[in-house]
Amino acid sequence: MDIIVSPAGKTVSPPTDEYNPLIDDHGLSKQYETPLPEPITSFAALKDRIRHHYELASDYYYSLWGEHVHHGYFLEPTDTKERAQIRLIELLLERAKLEKGSTVLDVGCGIGGTSRYLAKQLDCNVTGLTISGKQVEMALKLTFEQNPGHKAKVSDEESISFGTGSVQFIELDAERLGHWPTPPTGIFHCFHCIWISEAMSHLPDKKLFFRNAFRLLESDGKLVVADWFKAEGLTDAQFETDIKPIEDGMLLPPLCTQSEYVRLAEKAGLKVFSEPLDISQNVSKTWDISWSLIQSPALWAFAFSQGRDAIAFLQAFRAMRRGYANGTFCYAVMVFQKNMPGVGFPGEDSR
Repeated sequence: MDIIVSPAGKTVSPPTDEYNPLIDDHGLSKQYETPLPEPITSFAALKDRIRHHYELASDYYYSLWGEHVHHGYFLEPTDTKERAQIRLIELLLERAKLEKGSTVLDVGCGIGGTSRYLAKQLDCNVTGLTISGKQVEMALKLTFEQNPGHKAKVSDEESISFGTGSVQFIELDAERLGHWPTPPTGIFHCFHCIWISEAMSHLPDKKLFFRNAFRLLESDGKLVVADWFKAEGLTDAQFETDIKPIEDGMLLPPLCTQSEYVRLAEKAGLKVFSEPLDISQNVSKTWDISWSLIQSPALWAFAFSQGRDAIAFLQAFRAMRRGYANGTFCYAVMVFQKNMPGVGFPGEDSR
């Protein structure tokens, strides 16, 4: 049996194969308590930490969850995590009424799982954006592995045929959408759909994102959102116990409520197409599975060696479970639609 010595000087035995819910109180996480939060000196510094996190952890995410790095939507007791992940995409498609052959901007595309799904299943032409160059590399590698007949990609401007649709992946900070795309003609390409799943919560300036989404959508185009939220009306104690550890470990600026997203979208000129739907009870199992999968002494020791952010990230898995159980942390999907012609938003700074 492997033994590892924790920073507290205690020995830790490997967990049993059977998942034990009491591990929240008596498992590895207690051996690696998170140091005090590091202050966010600037949002630029936070983005650098987020970028570094994905450069470091994307291979691990893939080994943990596969090509779809997002929650699963569990409807049946027999649902595997892979089936539940596809169910979440299907739910969003059902609520968005996305047409086949749509042009889609997948913001926070990760390693391209959703982009490829939309291209293959709905003939969409998808542009995936991620802040991480590592994730672009992984997305391209997986795309070519699943599409071996396609020639090697030549440039960032070239789309890759996938199924009866296409994909391309670009490294870009989502808050720089105001400067992209900028073709020589000065005419901006607009999209039938902007898809952002579990990425907007990482953006410090959500008001800016909604404005840029309005600008990049075709008339009647849709913004499809799945994200993490704090519940309405939390006490200070609830925030400190349940929400703050999530924000800290997941490298999030302050979490919003669902109503705040609606307010920001409407202020940007979008209308609600599909009302916010809270599916917390159907996705919370994601973190039960995730917590059971990270009970490896070697993993926690490696995280400790990588510094405070890595340990805080693993500790946040426990906080996510607690937040879902207490109803203080929520997961919701919603769809907005552009109901005005034109591609710009007069008088607004798109930075």
